[in-house]
Amino acid sequence: MEIPDFATSHAGNPRALVGADDEGLVLDAVVDELGRRGVTVQRLPTGAWPEVARRVGEAVAAGEADLGVLACWTGTGTSIMANKVPGVRAALCWEPWIAEGARRWNDANVLVLSLQRTEPEVAREIVAAWLAVGEPDADEAANIAEIAAYESRREPG
Repeated sequence: MEIPDFATSHAGNPRALVGADDEGLVLDAVVDELGRRGVTVQRLPTGAWPEVARRVGEAVAAGEADLGVLACWTGTGTSIMANKVPGVRAALCWEPWIAEGARRWNDANVLVLSLQRTEPEVAREIVAAWLAVGEPDADEAANIAEIAAYESRREPG
């Protein structure tokens, strides 16, 4: 599975790579809301959730995408897999206030949703809340840096 090329469509807008293991109204709502808010969106083809989550996580960690959005039946599998990629801070969010806090206090760079439990309109609200946070809370910088420090100490493999 290749990552779509954002180079020709970036034009200064944030870039989001979206992936899921199934299609549906939730993912359609997410892609639509990202686009409405000026985010350049690329959508991976559906595939096995570990592979989709790994590809989105790797793209975000490598700077090929500024943000990632993942979805699977519960959201837990894609969240777990994405968080295995160093540099990824994936947050499973089921309400807008959780998404806002994940960006503000944890600098979450991958948003994860449940395809089964998230209504399309709630998914739109979650995306809006997540994008509304410009910069993470400066008071949390040391905590966020601690995550990166821990990742750099871990043994590969």
